[in-house]
Amino acid sequence: MGRALIERLLARGHRVRALARASSTARLPPGTEAVTGDALDAGSYGHAVQKGDVFVHLVGVSKPAPWKGRAFRAVDLASVEAATRNAAAAGVSRFVYLSVAQPAPVMRAYVAARAAGEALVRALTVPSTILRPWYVLGPRHWWPILLLPIYWLLRRLPQTRDAATRLGLVTHKQMLSALVRAIESDGPGVTTVAVPEIRGELTAK
Repeated sequence: MGRALIERLLARGHRVRALARASSTARLPPGTEAVTGDALDAGSYGHAVQKGDVFVHLVGVSKPAPWKGRAFRAVDLASVEAATRNAAAAGVSRFVYLSVAQPAPVMRAYVAARAAGEALVRALTVPSTILRPWYVLGPRHWWPILLLPIYWLLRRLPQTRDAATRLGLVTHKQMLSALVRAIESDGPGVTTVAVPEIRGELTAK
């Protein structure tokens, strides 16, 4: 997601600074300003966050699973703690946070870590956008498309309609477009973007 977003932003004329480990900076798209540091260590990259920046947080445990609760706290939550600390100190103009759909009946530790991250973002008191996808269909992640008939049915039953909508599937392309809209937004306050808004079906609230 990060590389594809950077490429899209560069193509739209944005200047992009991206945090990466020393071993990964070479993989950043050409034209990206690399910042070498550790997403879990605010002091390692705070100098690169500047007043007026739009700060985009995409850090998280790869391939989330119910048994990774400790990792969600150590990576997902710790990284947004470092990010909001640096964003507040620098005086960023906007904070964009990729969270997860909630409430949800599964992945409780993951949802809890992301909910705690959202609270940190809201406490920043700067314009922010919180995006809440559930599962993003894309390269190597197409198997849930088999669930579409079940989603179709659940969205038509009154007792399951809300959950099926909130926990719906979005495509990689839709997710990237939603992130770009969030980054380029100039709206005030905190905006929460749920699955229907990510799909472009509704206006974010």
